[in-house]
Amino acid sequence: MMTMLWRVSLIAALLLCYMLLSCASEHEKGERQEFQKPDKRADSHIKVKRNHTTANDKRPKTLTPRKKVKKTGRVSVGPRSDIGCTRLGGICQPNRFICQGRYLKDKCLGSKTRQCCVQVGAWSVLCTGHHNNRVRACDAYGCGAFNSERVNGLHKAVDVVCDDYGIISSPFSGSLAGPVSRQDPAGNQYDGVKLLSDVFCVKIFNIRPYRYLGPVAQGEALGYLLPLQDRFSGITSHLELQMCDGTDPSPFI
Repeated sequence: MMTMLWRVSLIAALLLCYMLLSCASEHEKGERQEFQKPDKRADSHIKVKRNHTTANDKRPKTLTPRKKVKKTGRVSVGPRSDIGCTRLGGICQPNRFICQGRYLKDKCLGSKTRQCCVQVGAWSVLCTGHHNNRVRACDAYGCGAFNSERVNGLHKAVDVVCDDYGIISSPFSGSLAGPVSRQDPAGNQYDGVKLLSDVFCVKIFNIRPYRYLGPVAQGEALGYLLPLQDRFSGITSHLELQMCDGTDPSPFI
């Protein structure tokens, strides 16, 4: 009998513990769900703030006035050193000084009056069969020296005496840079070729070149002299040398 009562009491105690544990578990679960529920009032407060910010964003913002940039033309940049002059064997100095040779522009750093003085040697003979470059003297059609009087002004070139159809040689090493031509007041056309190097640039008129482009060595045949006697009877046959910058080629021939 006592054993039976002890068993009933034990079962009743176990059932009571089970009920207490179940109640505790349900209570904890309810608190967890309550904590996870979103706060509607807080959410609506956030939405109101967002709407307020969006409305404020629609207001026009203060614009910063743009500064007007003044456009300027291209600025020419000169040489950054004197290397362009020194590699030619020249020296950079103010062009008011005497140069025992030839001044070259755009080879020196600094002011435009600071130019490259190059000591240059004489050119070789242009006309085959001649011992030197002889300047055409005066004849019935004028004189061949630089700055000679002409009908249309001063003669800004030098006429070198040659024979009709004579071979013309390059006076210095350089490159041929294409055909050239000029016309006198009477309408006579004179054709030729341009020859240039790092130091010189010259136009040679009244010749028929073998070619108009490419490198040439000093003394190399350029072409032959076109005859003048057909148009100017009695004139001294010659070619015409004109520096590209209009200076006098006399010191070099």
